[in-house]
Amino acid sequence: MAGATEASASAETDSVTPASAVGSNIELENKPQTEEIKRWGDVVDDEEQPSDTVSSSEDKVVEELKVDKLSIDDTKKINKFLDDPEDSSIQAVTSGDTPYASASTFEDLNLSPELLKGLYVEMKFQKPSKIQAISLPMILTPPYKDLIAQAHNGSGKTTCFVLGMLSRVNPDVKRPQALCICPTRELSIQNLEVLQKMGKYTGISSECAVPMESANNDRSRSRPPIFAQVVIGSPGTIKRLMSQKKLSVIDMRVLVFDEADHMLAKDGFQDDSLRIMKDIERFNAHCQVLLFSATFDETVKNFVSRIVKKDHNQLFVKKEELSLDSVKQYKVYCPDEMVKILVIKDRILELGENLGQTIIFVNTKRSAAMLHKALVDLGYEVTTIHGALTHEDRDKIVKEFKDGLTQVLISTDLLARGFDQQQVNLVINYDLPVNMRLHQSLIMRCTCIGLVEQGVLAAKVPSWNSEEDFKIALKEAGLL
Repeated sequence: MAGATEASASAETDSVTPASAVGSNIELENKPQTEEIKRWGDVVDDEEQPSDTVSSSEDKVVEELKVDKLSIDDTKKINKFLDDPEDSSIQAVTSGDTPYASASTFEDLNLSPELLKGLYVEMKFQKPSKIQAISLPMILTPPYKDLIAQAHNGSGKTTCFVLGMLSRVNPDVKRPQALCICPTRELSIQNLEVLQKMGKYTGISSECAVPMESANNDRSRSRPPIFAQVVIGSPGTIKRLMSQKKLSVIDMRVLVFDEADHMLAKDGFQDDSLRIMKDIERFNAHCQVLLFSATFDETVKNFVSRIVKKDHNQLFVKKEELSLDSVKQYKVYCPDEMVKILVIKDRILELGENLGQTIIFVNTKRSAAMLHKALVDLGYEVTTIHGALTHEDRDKIVKEFKDGLTQVLISTDLLARGFDQQQVNLVINYDLPVNMRLHQSLIMRCTCIGLVEQGVLAAKVPSWNSEEDFKIALKEAGLL
């Protein structure tokens, strides 16, 4: 979810802060200042997550399934090694001579009965996805080597590192043992929700470590020490809590970077991420590092390969069922802003019958405000999210959209990384994205329509003013 600025920063400018500016903020943090610099996507309220309780109906289902009595049957294991994976599109490169057998069932992974119960009852999983079947044995098999994994959002990569963290925690040790670092507040909360659901029956405690205050009065110094066994948060807050001795890393067993290509890029959060890694290594040189991302450019891939342990494993997906090749993408030449709004209203929203939920990406808050007003004036119910909103409002907007209460959501690049919403059938790029890779996580299972200006490659929809051209495109995409 790269590209959006912090509320305090984005309130000062109409354009989305470039990644290079984020990097400069990192350097400024060490200089004396009267007010602490806030990071993009680095925020949260201080309400604790309520602990889930198991309803009597759920207990009945669990009892009928006899999930509590699940045991590992070694005879069911399939001796399938990673140098010949089931899906030839997945390239696994392992180090050393540790044999890793691909897992055809979750029982093959020697998980605890409580975790199996969470996978089957809460997550409704039946068997591992292809990515999970190959990566989980590498994560969960001693000596717990580092892993660099490129896997598209939608392939099950979140389950890989969440299950990896839950599996490595010793429930008897009431201190942080697993840490996941994400680029934004929204992704941190989303991953925590998955972990709490999957680990519902384990008794493992978890906490979201992001700033506690959305205004200028940052109350992070009054925050009590963290004793949760799994911590998920954003890099600035994690580093700050570690420096304040409120987040102990002495017992850390697993360190995860989600959207690792941005977390370790020079124009991303590289400085904070490396500082966190080095601080953990000083106390625990054997902490397992897991790096997951939907994309890895060659520069970042080479850098990442140098900072992890030499005997690390790698997993890369060349082409998957949910790759961009299977996504319907259209470009429409629009001569000005008013034409863009007309295309969205008259050619897309009016004609489309199976749109489901729609996200419209813009590059600036000014464009977001103008488009929001135009669509509201035309009678549409829309919500808009950007970094200048309070964190409470951002949470509310995301929750309403995830709950299906909002059909059209206008967003800056705040939601362009890792945001997962199954009901999104259409993504509209109102402006050409500054970095096309940032929207990959959303458009892989959606139709994507870009409203471009002169100078961009020729449009696949011949004319913005032709209703018939749009009907053809929408029908091809299954939206009409």
